[in-house]
Amino acid sequence: MNLTLSDIRAARERIKDSIYHTPCPYSLLLSRLCGCEIYSKLDHLQVTGSFKERGARNKLLTLSSEERQRGVVCASAGNHALGVAHHGQLLGIPVRVYMPKWAPMVKVSNCRSFGAEVLQQGETFEEAYSLAQAAASEQHLTFIPGFDDPYIIAGQGTAGLEILEDVPDVEAIVIPVGGGGLLAGVGLAVKALKPSVKIIAVESDHAPTLAASMQAKCPTRVQTQPTLADGLAVSRIGAACFDIIPSVMDELIIVDEATIAKAILRLLELDKMVIEGAGAVPLAAMMRKPHGLEGKKVVLLLSGGNIDVTMISRVIERGLAADGRLVKLNLSISDRPGSLARLLTTLASTDASINQVHHDRSFGPADVARVGVEITLETRDFAHIESIRHTLKEAGFVVV
Repeated sequence: MNLTLSDIRAARERIKDSIYHTPCPYSLLLSRLCGCEIYSKLDHLQVTGSFKERGARNKLLTLSSEERQRGVVCASAGNHALGVAHHGQLLGIPVRVYMPKWAPMVKVSNCRSFGAEVLQQGETFEEAYSLAQAAASEQHLTFIPGFDDPYIIAGQGTAGLEILEDVPDVEAIVIPVGGGGLLAGVGLAVKALKPSVKIIAVESDHAPTLAASMQAKCPTRVQTQPTLADGLAVSRIGAACFDIIPSVMDELIIVDEATIAKAILRLLELDKMVIEGAGAVPLAAMMRKPHGLEGKKVVLLLSGGNIDVTMISRVIERGLAADGRLVKLNLSISDRPGSLARLLTTLASTDASINQVHHDRSFGPADVARVGVEITLETRDFAHIESIRHTLKEAGFVVV
């Protein structure tokens, strides 16, 4: 199937009664942060918390009555599964989902709440994917791919149509990429209607399959690593997606874990939005202020908000540390009475806020006359941290 703009328009007509046309508001604070006019496409506001239900709904509606009756199976780290489960339930289609063992618990529990049978099997997404395909073959179920399918790609492309309607003078759209369905669909829709719009893809450096594929000029498998952007942890970009991507993508930006953590933190602090790592990578890319976008009108496609609440505090702490606003220092001090008090008094003079202090006699330095102190401070920025180090050194304290 040679995907065209008409297929994306047909998908929109097909799913319009069940998919939310999410808003795309201007953000003053993110604009100041990034040095351009930032609008955010809020697809984390979909019922299941991500864009994935666009493609899932479109694909399910193309099944025959016999296929619907037998049921469907999919593999997903979370968001695709949620989309298939929710719309399968609405359409009366039995759904089975294979998730890797590390899938976030919020996505597992939410998927079950939509009536799907969830099996957490496989150490990697690829293992879960293979199990789902085997089940589809053995039990005559319809396999619903997460990204590598023309109906899925067309469904995801409907977000691009909405962006052009809401921000008609957009100059660039920044899109997360894992398997490539969202990038291919939105890129195809936007380039067909307004070729001047710059399409910027963003992927995690822990799963750079698109970068490897662009270099090899064919879909290429990479070794993924655990990432805050778990929704992008795909080792090989979809073949159908890669048939489209090189002709619609203008730039690819790769972001690291620290920057992703800072982006999640910025969205929470500045725009009061809880966005998962995969959804936050567009802001992570723009925080690097890529050349040529200064002052331009840019849309960030915030693709999902299904971050595990048990992880939020850890992500915030990592973001603060990456931002120079949280630091942990290990010091060696004298074991004489008053040494710890003098250390704390010195720190008080630096205007740092003491978060935690651990005074360790048992596992301290080899010199029994000294003890180890591990101290966590809330700071303003990296310059403040360096000032604190200098003050401690001047006061005779040894930072290990």
